[in-house]
Parts: sequence; structure tokens; C-alpha cells
Amino acid sequence: MSVVPTPVLDPIAFVKAETRLRPVPLVPELSLYVADEAVPIWYRTEEELGEMGLPPPFWAFAWAGGQALARHVLDHPEVVAGKSVLDFASGSGLVGLAALRAGARNVVCADIDVFSHAAIAVNCGANGVELHGNLQIATADLIGRDDGWDTVLAGDICYERDLAERVISWLLGLSARGALVLIGDPGRAYLPKERLEKLGEYQVPVTRELEDTELKRTSVWRPRPPA
Repeated sequence: MSVVPTPVLDPIAFVKAETRLRPVPLVPELSLYVADEAVPIWYRTEEELGEMGLPPPFWAFAWAGGQALARHVLDHPEVVAGKSVLDFASGSGLVGLAALRAGARNVVCADIDVFSHAAIAVNCGANGVELHGNLQIATADLIGRDDGWDTVLAGDICYERDLAERVISWLLGLSARGALVLIGDPGRAYLPKERLEKLGEYQVPVTRELEDTELKRTSVWRPRPPA
């Protein structure tokens, strides 16, 4: 009796089939492959992987925190120019692409989602960036690691209590040893504002599929310097 082989998963083909290339509302210099609706692509992602209860497809949207952080980087290129940069929880790769556009020496886009890796790859291609050149993808969970990055960028990471506590503790440690840490956040519940300093504020166009309004007030923060 012959065995029917399991189809080979092709994340890049899936990303291209389920999204459309559009300019980023707050960062029109860059374009991303994004989905029209959140729930259908979430279900199709679960079907594609044969798993239920997966986290949302963060890679399929330009979230407010990432848009604000990307805008900030492009408007203040000195925060990344000539530096090694980590784009943590990269999702679509938007913030990392902005850092590269602003003159970063090299960028690591880190995410543990296999579809994120595919989205970053196709978004690199859409924006004329050669993957594995000055921009690379890290697939491991980097929380707790320090690879000597000069600048660490993290967009929209404080939506879950446990995750926020882990990530913020790690980011504060990186800041304490001298890294420039920037966080983009649209008012999530678990952002520890008392430990941070606001650098800028943006009105970010978003979809009601993701947020409770079509314009999300979003801020860029950095850890407060030691007293």
C-alpha cells in the first residue's frame, strides 16, 4: 500500500496568495504585503499548518506600533545610521526595512513565526532589499540574548502581561549596557510607562479589523536613563 506524501508547506506562496502589496499608511516610502481582514487569514493560517489556537498573524498587517517606530526611524536616521540594528518581533519586517532605508549598517529581523519569515522575505523583494545581505532573519527566540546590537527596535510588544514583563526586562538590560532601545506602542495595557521616556507621538492610520478606531495615537519610547 502506497503512502501519500504530505504536501510541502510553502509559506512564501501562502503569503503572496493571501495578501496584497500596498504602501504603508504612515510610511508610504515602503510597501508591504498585507491582508484585508484578520479573521479569515487567521483561520487559513491554522488550516495551512494543521494547528488550532495559533496566535494572530501579526506578519499580515502594519500594526500601529510598528508604523510609528518606522516613521520615527526614517525621520531620525541618526538612531540607526551606521549601526547594527535588531528589529525584535519583526512581523512583516516593516521596522527593519525602515532602519535599512535610514542607513543602518546591518539589520536583523527577529521573529519565531515561520510565516513572518516568509513575509519579511517577500517584503524585502517588494522594497528592493536583498535578503541575507545587510538584512537577515533570526528565527530563534532572542529574549535574554545579547548579540551586541547598537540599536534595538521593538514595535507593539506589550499586549500580553507575561510577554511584556519578559521583553521589557530584557530590553532594559540591553539599554543599561549601552544599546539604544526604542519601543513603539499604541497604548497597550502592559507598557510600563513609569520606566520609559516618550520621544514622539503619531496619529497612525489603522484598520478597524485590528483596533477600535481608524486613527491610533501611538508613541515611541525609550528606557529612562539612570537617575
